[in-house]
Amino acid sequence: MYTIVTGACGFIGANLVKALNERGETNIIAVDNLSRADKFKNLVDCEIIDYIDKQDFLDLVMAGHFDGAVEAVLHEGACSDTMESDGRYMMANNYRYSLSLLDFCTEQEIPFLYASSASVYGGGSVFMESREFEAPLNVYGYSKFLFDQVVRRRSNDFSSQVAGFRYFNVYGPREQHKGRMASVAFHFFNQFQAEGRVKLFEGCDGYENGEQRRDFVSVADVVKVNMFFLDHPERSGIYNLGTGRAQSFNDVAVATINACRAKKGEASLSLAQLRAQGMIEYVAFPEALRGKYQSFTQADLSHLRSVGYYAEFATVEEGVFDYVGHMVNALDAS
Repeated sequence: MYTIVTGACGFIGANLVKALNERGETNIIAVDNLSRADKFKNLVDCEIIDYIDKQDFLDLVMAGHFDGAVEAVLHEGACSDTMESDGRYMMANNYRYSLSLLDFCTEQEIPFLYASSASVYGGGSVFMESREFEAPLNVYGYSKFLFDQVVRRRSNDFSSQVAGFRYFNVYGPREQHKGRMASVAFHFFNQFQAEGRVKLFEGCDGYENGEQRRDFVSVADVVKVNMFFLDHPERSGIYNLGTGRAQSFNDVAVATINACRAKKGEASLSLAQLRAQGMIEYVAFPEALRGKYQSFTQADLSHLRSVGYYAEFATVEEGVFDYVGHMVNALDAS
């Protein structure tokens, strides 16, 4: 029996493959699109039984090749570029592809864990898994929103697990291939290494410089929640996956810089000190993002807690410190 991970060469997918390996699972089929070949590096330290291109995989599924041979599907594959303007591509890749896998898994009664997104909430201020709070600002968010609606409408017909996770702002190892869509912690670290400073957006939507707030969640916590649901196939539904606390971009910048300083044996500095020494700067808010930007997100974890997930989530200070240590080690090894 196989465990299927789609988007397996990507950020969250590769971390899930590694976590499955750590549980002794190696009978994993990695599904992805390697048109950007550098993503293969995310699986170099992982054990899989096969790699299949995402379209070839769907063709094999439709042909019945995997009937009776799959233990679970972790569907992380998607176009995650919130600035993507090709709606036809986004809907085919994120919505239609997901529908095909959902049909396969429910027909075969296979657990289906999939990636949704906090982008479904748009510019709202309430982040609860309920239709009245959902109004995506871009076609990426809409593709995720639309699939969630299908899951809701069909949920009473499912006889096997279907669980979707609305990821908030995830950061951590194995995201280096994502370019501009990588986390702010990743970008801040690389800016600080190159220039000795980091750049944040000036204030917008009533927030002061760098004080826009997001729910930043470590990929290590994202993996733990996915593994919890794999271990509890009786739990289905759509769940927020964040920390339940909003922290500012300034917080991420301070945590990143101080983690870098700690690695050099240097003392931590406050936000005011970092500003005064020119280590934190602010740049004009991009016009292209106006009206499409979430200045505040904070996961309501009530639903997740109600099904028995009680573990604590890392703060920005804790998670970024660990992540910076990983990136420093990677630089030292290169």
